[in-house]
Amino acid sequence: MVETLFSFEAATLIAFMGACLVLYLTPGADMMFTIASGAAGGPAVGVAAAMGISLGVLVHVSLAAAGLSALILAYPAAYDVVRYVGAAYLLYLAVQMWRSGPVEQAVGGARRMRRAFARGFLTNILNPKVALFVLAFLPQFADPALGPVWKQIIVLGLLLTLGGIVTDGTIGALAGALSERIRKSATVMNKAASVILGGLAARLAID
Repeated sequence: MVETLFSFEAATLIAFMGACLVLYLTPGADMMFTIASGAAGGPAVGVAAAMGISLGVLVHVSLAAAGLSALILAYPAAYDVVRYVGAAYLLYLAVQMWRSGPVEQAVGGARRMRRAFARGFLTNILNPKVALFVLAFLPQFADPALGPVWKQIIVLGLLLTLGGIVTDGTIGALAGALSERIRKSATVMNKAASVILGGLAARLAID
């Protein structure tokens, strides 16, 4: 994989990371989920959510490299099933967040981090749009002349994932840091996070 990384031209990697940066800073499901998690649980929880999302991206990258993501395009019904399951899961999280109160803030930090990580991972895995994006985006920067395309997709996917960890992790930590200043408003934070997650569920189901 290291050999594959160094086979890319510097201009290609710069263009790729530049495109990734724009994607990182564009508000979307991943960013909103990370912000919601950080706002509800604090900086560490926001970072954990970003890590879970990034692991989900890696799974999609692996599927794209194996060519399995193309099946989603071939079978629209499969796409709809995954999409609605993902929307239902986000709605479930929204309801749970809405019902939780200040007591939720007292739960052990490690437990909250594990939960945020798992939720971030499942939220990403159950979003077929991520699979389609990876399938459409990464191959644009691959060159068959440099070797097996699947290896290039894996390397580019790793770069995409690492950048996402740094960017989304920073955003989640900042959201958490701001929530710490108004810790007494934990219920308000949970309600706000619930609204964000509910909006994401609606968007995924409708689009």
